[in-house]
Amino acid sequence: FVTAMLMRGTQTRTFDSIYNELETVGASLGFDSGVHNASFGGRALVEDLPLLMKLLSESLRTPTFPKDEMERLRTQILTGLALRAQDTSDMADLLYEQFLYADHPYGKPSDGYVETIQAISRKDLETFHRLHFGPRGMVITIVGAIQPKKAVEAVAKFLGDWTVPSQKEAPVLPPLKPLKKTVHKHHQILGKSQSDLVVGTIGPTRKSPDFMAASLGNSVLGQFGMMGRIGNVVREKSGLAYYAYSSLHSGIGPGSWEVAAGVNPKNLKKALDLIDAELRRFVKNGVTKDELADSQANYVGRLPLSLESNGGMISAILNIHRYELGMDYYQRYENMVRSVTRDDVVETARKYIDPDRLVIVTAGP
Repeated sequence: FVTAMLMRGTQTRTFDSIYNELETVGASLGFDSGVHNASFGGRALVEDLPLLMKLLSESLRTPTFPKDEMERLRTQILTGLALRAQDTSDMADLLYEQFLYADHPYGKPSDGYVETIQAISRKDLETFHRLHFGPRGMVITIVGAIQPKKAVEAVAKFLGDWTVPSQKEAPVLPPLKPLKKTVHKHHQILGKSQSDLVVGTIGPTRKSPDFMAASLGNSVLGQFGMMGRIGNVVREKSGLAYYAYSSLHSGIGPGSWEVAAGVNPKNLKKALDLIDAELRRFVKNGVTKDELADSQANYVGRLPLSLESNGGMISAILNIHRYELGMDYYQRYENMVRSVTRDDVVETARKYIDPDRLVIVTAGP
C-alpha cells in the first residue's frame, strides 16, 4: 500500500504534476513491491536523468499520502481482491502458499485480505514509510549511454544526503516446518468452466548450492520446449489441460517447486494422476543425457541475449546484489551450468520432491 502511494503526491508535487512532468519528456517511473523489498524503475533520455532522479528522490523521501488518493487506491485494491476471489488460478496459488508455508510469513498473500486492506489507516502508511524506507540496503542500477562517473554524480546529488536513523533492519525469517504428509485441498468457486491446480513442495533458496541442478531439472520437467515433460504428458499427449508446466520459485527464503495446470473440471483427477506419475518418474530416473545437454545449451545460449537490453542488464546486476551471488557470477555462469551432471539432478530432485509429501490445491466448481 505504501509503495503504491509514493507517487500519488509529495511535499512539492501532486499526483497529476508528477506524471505530467514525466510525459512531457517521454520518461517513465514506477514503484513496485514484493515479499522482501520495494523496487522502482524508470526510463529516460540521458539528458533527462536529473529529472528522473529528482522525482525518484521526492517520491522516496517526502510522500504525503493524500487522503483522497489513498481512498481511491484502497478501492482499486479491494476491487482486485474481489476479482481474485473469483479467479480459479489466483485462488489455487493463494491456498497453495497458505498450506505450503503454514505458520510462516510466506503463507500470507502480499496483496492482503479484504479486512486487512480496509483496516489500514493513513497513520499506518506514514509510520511504515518512516520505519522501512531509507538508503540502507538500497541498490541503484543505471544502464545506458552515460559515463559511470556521471551516473554516480547524479545519484549523489539527489540521494547522497539521505539519512533515516529510524530505518529498521529487515526481520530474520523464521524456520519453515517441513511437510509431514500430503495436504489436499479444494476451493469451490461456483459457475466456473475451468479448474486450476497447483501441486508442489518446498524448493531451494537462490543461494543454495543445488539451485542450478534444480533449475536445470525443472527445465526438463516442465519448461523446455512445449512445457517440458509435464506439458507433453498432460497437455500434448492426453489433451487434458489448457496449460501445464512446472516452475521453480527460488529467492531469499525457502523456495517452491511446483506444477500448475488449468483443466476441464471433469479431467481434474486424470490430470492429477498423470502429474503424480510424472513426478515419481522424475524422482526415480532423473533426466536423460540429451535432455540435460539441451537444457544446458539453452541456458548458456540465452544468457548473451538477456544482456543485450538495458532492462536485461539491470536485472542481471540487481540479481547479483539481491541474492549475494558475487560480482563474478556471470563469468562463472557457463561453468556452473556445464558442470551439473545427471546424478546431480536426480539427487536434487530426491532431496526436495517427495511424491508422498506434497501440497495439492485445486480451485473450481
